[in-house]
Amino acid sequence: MTTFESETASAITPPAIGRQGLQGLERSCGDHIRTATPLPGIERMEAWFQGNAFELHRHDTYAVGVTLGGVQSFHYRGAMRSSLPGQIVVLHPDEVHDGGAGTEAGLHYRILYLEPSLLLRGLGEGATALPFLRQSVFSDPALRQDILTLLGPLDRGLEELASDDLIARLAQGLARHAGQPLKPLGSLAWRQVDRVRDYLEAHALEAVRSEVLEEIAGLDRYALSRHFRAAFATSPHRFLLMRRLSQARGLIAAGEPLAEVAAATGFADQSHLTRHFKKAYGLTPGRWAGLVETGRQRPAAA
Repeated sequence: MTTFESETASAITPPAIGRQGLQGLERSCGDHIRTATPLPGIERMEAWFQGNAFELHRHDTYAVGVTLGGVQSFHYRGAMRSSLPGQIVVLHPDEVHDGGAGTEAGLHYRILYLEPSLLLRGLGEGATALPFLRQSVFSDPALRQDILTLLGPLDRGLEELASDDLIARLAQGLARHAGQPLKPLGSLAWRQVDRVRDYLEAHALEAVRSEVLEEIAGLDRYALSRHFRAAFATSPHRFLLMRRLSQARGLIAAGEPLAEVAAATGFADQSHLTRHFKKAYGLTPGRWAGLVETGRQRPAAA
């Protein structure tokens, strides 16, 4: 495993599914893919293979991926391209390409297929052109992290609010690399985002739908994401997640079992709670519970 792979493996679990050229993946017992349940307008795939995997083909979507191990080589726009671990690959709709491992070490990558309409909506009201990137392979650590987050986790899918924010960020990132001017945010919609924040506070333990927030704010989900982040330096999904974690922390401090805490605060299970708790607070729920209990016992011992 490369250094980049070890760094990303701890931050995100595998993604998902593509559409064309899967025949080549059957040629070797080491070749395989992992797939995720499709989201509206999004398909996701993670793949490992040796040699050539896909013959020349094209899709009607954007293909946006990250090379995790080996060298990813492919013909695209009349030339051979190569992507190294950590680099981003962007293929435009209707562009003919193939794909395979550029060395005997094999190839490992994650990729998502996005309907162009999602990217256009993510660019905001008034956007009339999709991002056109002259470079199909490039490096951008911040954008790479957004892509990897959108690509996972495979086993639980991706919450709708998180997907909305990440698509908006991805659209902005691709437009930036395309040299496409972005429309200024304009006057911050304070009244609308305040209403949304109040709703998220009051309904933190519920499954909040994007359509509900759109109705509350009077903004589409991608505009809401941009205005909310500008106002509160975080996304609606992250804000909701932190409210859940705050309540979970209180229940843990009260001595509630972790599995029951996870169920009570909107997490799929204890491991789901643990993963987000550690990312937010830097320690596991079990460690937090132990520290709280030790703190209770100290005054009595003294």
